[in-house]
Amino acid sequence: MDRARAQERTKNPKLMNITLGNQDVGSGRVYVIAEIGNNHNGSFERARQMIDLAADMGADCAKFQMRQLDEVYRKRTLRKDGEDLGTEYVLDLLRRFELSTEQHKQLADYCSSKGILYLCTPWDKNSVDVLEDMGVPAYKVASADLTNLPLLDKLASTGKPLILSTGMSSRAEVQITVDFLNHRNVKFVLLHCNSTYPAPLHDIQLRWMDQLRDIHPLIGYSGHERGSAVSLASVALGACIVERHFTLDRTMEGPDHAASLEHLEFKRLIDGIREIELALGDGGDRRISQGEMINRENLGKSLVAAVALSKGTFIRPEHVQVRSPGQGLSPQHYEKLLGRTLRHDLNEEDFFYPSDLKDERIEPRSYLFSRPWGVPVRYHDFKEYKERIQPDLFEFHLSYSDMELRPDDFLAGTYQCGFVVHAPELFAGSRLMDLASPDEVYRMESVRETQRVINITRDLKRFFPRTPRPMIVANIGGFTMDAPLPASVITAYYERFAKSLTELDMDGVELIPQTMAPFPWHFGGQRYQNIFVKIDEIVKWSNKLQLRMCFDISHTRLTCNHFGIDFYDFAKRIAPVSAHLHLGDAQGINGEGLQIGDGDIDFTRLGEILKTGCPDASFIPEIWQGHKNGGEGFWTALEKLEGTL
Repeated sequence: MDRARAQERTKNPKLMNITLGNQDVGSGRVYVIAEIGNNHNGSFERARQMIDLAADMGADCAKFQMRQLDEVYRKRTLRKDGEDLGTEYVLDLLRRFELSTEQHKQLADYCSSKGILYLCTPWDKNSVDVLEDMGVPAYKVASADLTNLPLLDKLASTGKPLILSTGMSSRAEVQITVDFLNHRNVKFVLLHCNSTYPAPLHDIQLRWMDQLRDIHPLIGYSGHERGSAVSLASVALGACIVERHFTLDRTMEGPDHAASLEHLEFKRLIDGIREIELALGDGGDRRISQGEMINRENLGKSLVAAVALSKGTFIRPEHVQVRSPGQGLSPQHYEKLLGRTLRHDLNEEDFFYPSDLKDERIEPRSYLFSRPWGVPVRYHDFKEYKERIQPDLFEFHLSYSDMELRPDDFLAGTYQCGFVVHAPELFAGSRLMDLASPDEVYRMESVRETQRVINITRDLKRFFPRTPRPMIVANIGGFTMDAPLPASVITAYYERFAKSLTELDMDGVELIPQTMAPFPWHFGGQRYQNIFVKIDEIVKWSNKLQLRMCFDISHTRLTCNHFGIDFYDFAKRIAPVSAHLHLGDAQGINGEGLQIGDGDIDFTRLGEILKTGCPDASFIPEIWQGHKNGGEGFWTALEKLEGTL
């Protein structure tokens, strides 16, 4: 079949995907076959042990082999009548290592009990009949039988999907078999394979997978090489199935052990495959990731005002400079900006924004909500926001440097609105706040810094007399660098946080932990968050510690996407313990703080849940870089949220 025919099959999902167990092969997730074959060396107990290990290391399938020797070999060969030594050696091993039909049935049942699929390679028609009686869902065809059209015809008649290794065969031979199966409307996968045990690296020709895909769209890889690097590379080249031989000991007797992987190496292979799957993406347009967005903001370039400019200025080259950080209009729009008429005043080094390329700017107005609402601010921009909008509250987002400032330099008199404080997530020395840390010195340092936040919040009360007990939103900590924590130690993290609470003087303030996503981003790099992520733990510990929560909508949607749980059910359960809301959209597992309507969340549906579950909880829009261009992102969010809350 030429490329055009292969592409035509690719367009038809019914011809593309095959189902093995509960997995659609060819839909994105690589199917991993642990080929036990005869590596049990005839021991039923060893075969069961290998199934245990295959399930433990995350294989999708444990595969065996079945043959009736008198159906596979000539009688003369079986009598060792003049055959060469290699064939005699193989026959001797096969006679000693074959399992009985009854043992295969028991192994299939055992696989089912372990949650791993049993598959088997039949080497003859009688074995096909046996396996049909066992109800196997698919068949693997060995490289030696790729050209065995009578056996393939028998297999085609079962209506089951086939997985065919292509070792030892030429392109012409592969094409004949593909045409044979296509004519019979068989669903199948071709596995690139070099049938040498072990296969020399220079003989594998992994790029042949590209040509194999021209013949048939579903391809995989059956490896016999030493190590796992080539098998991992096959995933990057589009393998939808990876098959490797599995052994308890590579030094055991038998022809396949030397080309097999032992348990730990096989497990590392599977872990690597899953990492590559995540890294490959869906093949769509290049998307800027959350971490890149952070670093783009910090390291990128923007167009800024070279001098103070007045509204109505006709923008010329001498008015514009390129400077970091990358929070304003990209320098790629330099020529578009020139010749525009400025529609607002700019101070020297103020950013130009995309709105400067338009004829209108989004400005704040009075908004109508059924609950208290506000906007996030810093000390330095509070006055600007206060002059432009009259919310019910302001949420002061403190950085560790803000903690060194005097509020009196930015605030004056008293304000007839409320306030909330968002504690810094990191303090001096770029150390993340962690009130649950197992490092006692680190935990106590976090306690001291949190107490400073509490003291600052108490001091701010004199400016906002309508808020006698202000809330402090905090990321409690409980993060790890390279892997999530095992469930067995999570309780200890909550208990250390509980201990930290007893060491804080919280008179006159309320600490509210915010719900977290599994993959928060700090310093442009990924961490693993371990507490105040899962709903069962949040409800349990908020009740136990008598804490209310900040329900961060965007964080929680990412949590639900990652764990595959219902976001709206999560919302119903957390709403009764929620005192404050952070509202932003989300997408995937790290698309955090998106503009309302740009992600996965149905805010109308969410709003109905919140109206019932926490009707008095206040909220702010928390949009990534929403403060830029005078709060443009916040005003846009409030426009979209009006009528839903």
